[in-house]
Amino acid sequence: MDGKVIVVTGASGALGSVVVKAALAKGARVASLGQTAPAAAVANRIELGHVDLTDPIQAKKAMDAAHAHFGKLDALINVAGAFAFETVAEGDPKTWQRMFALNLTTALNASRSAIPYLAASPSGRIVNIGATGALQAGAGMGAYAASKAGVHRLTEALAAEWKGKITVNAVLPSIIDTATNRASMPDADFAKWVTPEELAGVILFLASDAASGITGALIPVPGRV
Repeated sequence: MDGKVIVVTGASGALGSVVVKAALAKGARVASLGQTAPAAAVANRIELGHVDLTDPIQAKKAMDAAHAHFGKLDALINVAGAFAFETVAEGDPKTWQRMFALNLTTALNASRSAIPYLAASPSGRIVNIGATGALQAGAGMGAYAASKAGVHRLTEALAAEWKGKITVNAVLPSIIDTATNRASMPDADFAKWVTPEELAGVILFLASDAASGITGALIPVPGRV
């Protein structure tokens, strides 16, 4: 990862912040896209805050800014997303729109905006965050699972369209061990959940030169669930 330029969306979240930290530790240079206010740019990192990736114009401006700062882009890691639990019949139709906007549209707009730069890299990579829960939706998981299934199909389509130029893969976590998830499920066995650090390791492998032969893969990372 030494010298690679990586864009991480959702960089201020529980998973995104760990991915950023791990990438920097491996020698990468990182453009962080999150909801926090941007900090001063340093040699190996630039923070681009308050970027609405559901807006294709803002997504393009963010990718252009990252490229202008570093001079290239090698990998895009689409972490930005959200979760909602509600049944189909009793839920709000707006939840479906929100899940598709935050989970699928963000990845679509970020990928479309980064592709021209990634295609110019000798090792262009896109890594998306899917979900094992999208392989077969359970009760209360309809909107979330449908949006993440869309991420899976987006991953496969982009991999086919850019084969030989950009690898495109997705990791499929189960429940990620975060403070929010612990608070919402206090009686669960947290030891079974996948940690952000474990997930970041797989993500950064897929963003590395070592993963040049992998594309179009949906890789479950279920922890011990």
